Amino acid sequence: MNGFERVFLLNPLIDWVVALAIAMTLAAALIFVRRIAVKRLSAYARLTDVAIDDALAEGLSATKRVFLVIVGLYVGAQYLALTPKATKFVDSVMVIALLVQAAFWANRSIAMWLKCYVRDKRQTDAAGATTVAVLGFIARVAVWALVSLMILDNLGFNITALVASLGIGGIAVALAVQNILGDIFASLSIALDKPFVIGDFIIVGDQLGTVEYIGLKTTRLRSLSGEQIIFSNADLLNSRVRNYKRMSERRVLFRFGVTYQTPAEKLERIPGIVAEIIQAQAQTRFDRAHFQGFGDSSLDFEVVYYVLDRDYNVYMNIQQAINLALFRRLADEGVEFAYPTRTLHLVGAPQAG
Repeated sequence: MNGFERVFLLNPLIDWVVALAIAMTLAAALIFVRRIAVKRLSAYARLTDVAIDDALAEGLSATKRVFLVIVGLYVGAQYLALTPKATKFVDSVMVIALLVQAAFWANRSIAMWLKCYVRDKRQTDAAGATTVAVLGFIARVAVWALVSLMILDNLGFNITALVASLGIGGIAVALAVQNILGDIFASLSIALDKPFVIGDFIIVGDQLGTVEYIGLKTTRLRSLSGEQIIFSNADLLNSRVRNYKRMSERRVLFRFGVTYQTPAEKLERIPGIVAEIIQAQAQTRFDRAHFQGFGDSSLDFEVVYYVLDRDYNVYMNIQQAINLALFRRLADEGVEFAYPTRTLHLVGAPQAG
């Protein structure tokens, strides 16, 4: 008997050799085609703005070599006569490999979509970018959880009982890590409700800064002095947050006082002078200027106007210009600004003769 005619596990040795040759040839061909296709598609994708070629290149690059080898072995195994048990094992391995590879494809697709969305919307829709960043992570977790359950079901496990037991165990785990879960759900609430997004300038209590990062557990601000301030998402959501980035205009109230020696006719002209100065400034809307009352050492005026820009530097530049113009105009009118003074009247003091 020829050595190749010897039977091994129900198949002649020659059939095993042929099956192995088919498997290796197919696997090598698939790996070679994958490498060439990824290289050419990636080069082509860099030259175009179309999303489909990027998706194809990312999908091919996410295809694992191990999966292609398993595909080759599976095709080669079809050449052999296998027992029902062996056939079931081969089919199970192929299904599991396909499920895992599908998870890699889905994970890469989600990551690519997230990357493209954030890149395109970061400047125009920061809120959407923040939402997608959080929901993308949740979607990837859901994909791997679903694939894991399908693999267990393919292996013969009773996933109904498993899911039920996981539910009971999940309650116990949830009670043990409720603070962490609270932060995670708070991050989801922040992502969906969007009280602030990355790039917003916010004030939380006595802390203020620009939102730099919104994570699953913490949100991080960069303060004006440079240090990073880290908040727990649950604590942040329970706090009162003032979002200055969404301020369409800034209301400004300021006061000043003049001396009691100022004549009444000049006091009457001061509100009009203030109105002229403010209306002469760009990006402002004058509201009111009034002789408010009598202070301890000054006649007090109160002024309200609006800056039609949320930028703090713009506001400060306008206020500076108003202050300088007001100083000059009142000096021209012969009106003096008041400062704290006290007049002492001594009873019984000798009078100059």
